[in-house]
Amino acid sequence: MKNKNVGFLICGIAVIMVVIVMIFNLGMKDIVSQTCTHGPSCTMYDSIAIQTYLSLALAGIVLIIGLFFIFSKENETIILKTKIIKEKLKPKKLDLAGLDKDEKKLIILLQQENNAMFQKTLMEKMDIGKVKATRLLDRLEAKQLIERKRRGMNNIVVLKA
Repeated sequence: MKNKNVGFLICGIAVIMVVIVMIFNLGMKDIVSQTCTHGPSCTMYDSIAIQTYLSLALAGIVLIIGLFFIFSKENETIILKTKIIKEKLKPKKLDLAGLDKDEKKLIILLQQENNAMFQKTLMEKMDIGKVKATRLLDRLEAKQLIERKRRGMNNIVVLKA
């Protein structure tokens, strides 16, 4: 729900509280006027007034909270996050110049597999051993083309660009 809608809802609750307090106040005054023999100087009228003021103060606080929500600004971070996500989704051209044959093959393989793959799967598809794969990934990570993320006992190799 938007802040403004919540604010109007809270203000409506505050108005309902005021109406209930006033109805209760009238009912209590009727009961006291029928039962108290002292007339207008009866101390019960004072206690009714105190209870009424306290109740109206609480309703006023609820009303202030509602007005705060009505006039407060909306949270804009969601919009900013969607812009960041859209920028990440745009495919960027990779400069494969300066890469050797195995590095190019690995980058192309990652691009075909939605820019991410388990390290073990990469080793199998490229038909290379563990040591060669580690050295190859180290070089590409140093060039900031890939990133390795630990997932349990496996690494996921993610294409950065």
